Amino acid sequence: MSGSIFGTLFKVINWGESHGPAVGAVVDGCPAGLPLSEADIQPLLDKRKPGQSHLVTQRKESDTVQILSGVVDGITTGTPISLYIPNQSQRSKDYHNMQQVFRPSHADFTYFKKYGLRDVAGGGRSSARITAGWVAAGAIAMKILDTEGIQIMAWVSQVGNIKTNLNANDITTELIEHSATRCPDKKQAKLMEQKILEVRKQGDTIGGCIRCKVKHVPVGLGEPVYDKLEADLAKAMLSINASKGFTIGSGFEGVELQGSEHNDLFINDGDSIKTKTNRSGGIQGGISNGMDIDFSVAFKPVSTLLMPQSTVDTEGNEQILQVKGRHDPCVVPRAVPIVEAMAALVLCDHLLRSRCSKLR
Repeated sequence: MSGSIFGTLFKVINWGESHGPAVGAVVDGCPAGLPLSEADIQPLLDKRKPGQSHLVTQRKESDTVQILSGVVDGITTGTPISLYIPNQSQRSKDYHNMQQVFRPSHADFTYFKKYGLRDVAGGGRSSARITAGWVAAGAIAMKILDTEGIQIMAWVSQVGNIKTNLNANDITTELIEHSATRCPDKKQAKLMEQKILEVRKQGDTIGGCIRCKVKHVPVGLGEPVYDKLEADLAKAMLSINASKGFTIGSGFEGVELQGSEHNDLFINDGDSIKTKTNRSGGIQGGISNGMDIDFSVAFKPVSTLLMPQSTVDTEGNEQILQVKGRHDPCVVPRAVPIVEAMAALVLCDHLLRSRCSKLR
């Protein structure tokens, strides 16, 4: 199976399965001299781990990361950094009744047809469990970005038809983390929580959206034409389990405007050139323009339901499937740190690439 390596200079090799002994990642291309320890990585993993609130899967995993290589005396050596996260709460027996049937809207059917076999327990490589390795690698990327003052902040902007009305400029990390939903709007967060609990009680699931802003981005990140910054961000976000849509800046709403309304006019801000508006989402011509990068990611309702569903088995015979196990009724609260981590991987890679774009 190919497709497990992400990045050009700052590369991440992801490995592991949902119910295997461990998951993790290998980071290749991290510069030498970066102070790094498990304590730098663990906080972001803690935001992603299961069992952290009453709104998410109750699978209990500490997601305790171990650095196996690439760091000596707390400093990166420039060699590959191997990250190891043990699986501590596997319950493969929950999937025994799915050996011969395909879960609707899951990867079971496509994996089986492509490879001739599949890992039934938790979906194996198709499970969101493997995103723990992405998040661990993303935390390293964030440390590099922090040396340039680049800050990434994501939050839940929608669950079902419930949306936050807050101005993005008024949102803080403290407001985001005040609620298990990770929505910074206290009133809407409560409604979102009620909705998630309601669908969970029904054995059903629901989708939502995550918005992300990246501040203090320098001008010049992005490599046209096929490695445009927004193209790589889109690839990163659409690699996340259950993601179904990516939009940046004005996105689809921009089609309702005329060019005279949509254009971001340049202004002299004293020490720098900026734009009066940011409908471009911080990227023009595939290259960052110095404004905040602003994008959103849509996530479908989780495919695994606890209610009976009609399906077929590997022979094409009709079946009724009712799954067991521990599953998220809504993925977006735990997907916030995944979005942040994947954004960090893209931006870190392009930051390193930008340093060899011209001689002086």
